[in-house]
Amino acid sequence: MKLIIQIPCFNEAETLPETVAALPRSLSGIDQIEYLIIDDGSTDETVAVAESIGVHHIVRQTKNSGLARAFSTGIEACIQRGADIIVNTDADNQYRADDIERLVEPILARRAEIVVGNRNVATQPHFSPTKRFLQKLGSWVVSRASSKEIPDATSGFRAYTKSAAMQTIVLSDYSYTLETLIQAGVRRRAVEHVVIRTNPPTRPSRLMKGIPQFISHSGATIIRAYATYRPMRIFFGVGMIMLLVGVSIGLRFVYFYFNDGGAGHIQSLILAAALSITGFQVCVMGLMADLIGANRKILEEVVFRLRRIESENSVESIFSDQEYP
Repeated sequence: MKLIIQIPCFNEAETLPETVAALPRSLSGIDQIEYLIIDDGSTDETVAVAESIGVHHIVRQTKNSGLARAFSTGIEACIQRGADIIVNTDADNQYRADDIERLVEPILARRAEIVVGNRNVATQPHFSPTKRFLQKLGSWVVSRASSKEIPDATSGFRAYTKSAAMQTIVLSDYSYTLETLIQAGVRRRAVEHVVIRTNPPTRPSRLMKGIPQFISHSGATIIRAYATYRPMRIFFGVGMIMLLVGVSIGLRFVYFYFNDGGAGHIQSLILAAALSITGFQVCVMGLMADLIGANRKILEEVVFRLRRIESENSVESIFSDQEYP
């Protein structure tokens, strides 16, 4: 059983040594542990530091593409290197490396395919009340969207089985945390959460630069992911509401038409027609989106099979150091 711990990095030369030093060298049930760094276009000495501290694999992106792309690149690289379990952690040493054993235990026990570390956001002293509320609200929304009870949806401390990793596709440019959980819920993956500990912050968050940005980006990610994987629910829901409102206004016009000739109520007829036509069109869009979704599932299956073939035929020495555009 091979475990690869991946760490997305962007200008983490100062914090990376402490983070890597804390990583486990052995775990019960794991035969081999390796570390993989995804350098997301760093402009400091991140790569040189990673080489000097003995990181097993370094994957380099030639430009800064963001956390979501770095995570996705890391997943691909870990699969190619034959990982049976993949753990993702942050380079700023936010998460206690000792808890990796807790993270992989449900996978080793074959209870889960994806395990998410729960930071108990409500008890974190370095989180502002606003941030705690938003984190809890976002987790609640993602739990409803994914049909999985996830108390800390934005946690980046996660473990994936090889199979779950192969079927993980990240479309968002902002973050992978929310989208991948909704994706896992749609695919009925076995997802668990375990309580984990955190270290004091070493620097401000680079992903969350402000409350307005966090709300707009996270909201857009959730809506986009849910619309991607559950288009019928969104489009049919909106379309049927518009149709019902349009029909109700139309019935109101009919009532007045037979009672007083409809004088003065022509605006109701126009509004009823506009809402009914638009509602019908939105329902048709939902049907089309669902058909496109069926094609997407076929493409995802192709990607899964391709990744499996690459994993089975990969040669470790070939992928020891890669660069991605």
